[in-house]
Amino acid sequence: MLPCIAVSAADPSGLWGTIREALASGSGLQAAKIDPKSNELIAAAVADFETSQGRSEVQKALRERFAGAEPADVVQRSLAGLKEVSAILDAKAPEDAAAFKDWVCAISQKVAEASVEGAFLGFGGQRVSDAEKATLSDIAKSLGRTA
Repeated sequence: MLPCIAVSAADPSGLWGTIREALASGSGLQAAKIDPKSNELIAAAVADFETSQGRSEVQKALRERFAGAEPADVVQRSLAGLKEVSAILDAKAPEDAAAFKDWVCAISQKVAEASVEGAFLGFGGQRVSDAEKATLSDIAKSLGRTA
């Protein structure tokens, strides 16, 4: 959830854009569920998120991480969390870490592409804004990947 929040916060898209971005995040989870190339770590993460207890734990952790955060802090707090995740993956699951990190980056890209930024009444705008591109790069760096 952290990279999706970071992308959404980098360049807020309004109500409909936020909904599209949330749906893109969810479809990334669903795609991993049926993808035969998903490793065990990805499958376990998706399975945990599908339980009510797993979702409750994620919601609690997000509330704690972002409590009192100003909108400008949301991206930085998300990136700090991703650095923590990266370190844990490298220490506890080094054989699955690269695939998991690539999967997170791919979902982040889908979220960034889900809504057109800067459009007016459906005209103009960019598929991925400069702020989102920078955040995608920062996400990759936080995970120890290349953008």
